[in-house]
Amino acid sequence: MTERARRNATPGYEVDLPGLMEKVAHGDREAYTRVFRALSAPVFGMIRRVLRDSAMSEEVAQEVLVEVWRTASRYDPGRGSVRSWVLTMAHRRAVDRVRAEQAASAREERAARMERGAEFDEVAEEVEARADRDAVRRCLEGLTELQRQSVTLAYYEGLTYREVAQRLAQPLGTIKSRMRDGLTRLRDCLGVTA
Repeated sequence: MTERARRNATPGYEVDLPGLMEKVAHGDREAYTRVFRALSAPVFGMIRRVLRDSAMSEEVAQEVLVEVWRTASRYDPGRGSVRSWVLTMAHRRAVDRVRAEQAASAREERAARMERGAEFDEVAEEVEARADRDAVRRCLEGLTELQRQSVTLAYYEGLTYREVAQRLAQPLGTIKSRMRDGLTRLRDCLGVTA
């Protein structure tokens, strides 16, 4: 086996990873290339075991190895080897991806359930609204003419008591009394409890 083949077959073989990481922290691209060659296979393997999807594993491995380049200055040799630092980063990123995929899947599932339920709910709400309108119309017919006109002008046209009194040419006190009596009768007719 040639020296180069042995280096590629055994990640980290005769590579001073802590020394290289120090150079990478100062922007040395050649040092990063050597770190990349030494750790890309183990990083991909770790991520592949977690994700079980080759394409997604490649994507996450690339993210991790870019992160190694960007955060090389954070590596502390006193806390562990370069390999364990990078593999820990890879494992965490893979687990984050699994969680993100699960959350996205759950969101899509909820949205699909809501869409399926929305058609039924819209129909049910329309039926209920129509029944309510019919009940209100029926109960309005049970009011006196002045009560019906007063309530209709106030609630359907948005007029104030004073404007209703002016429109119907009635004293303000009469309109207030008729509206109060009319609303009480509507409440009783619709079965609304106070």
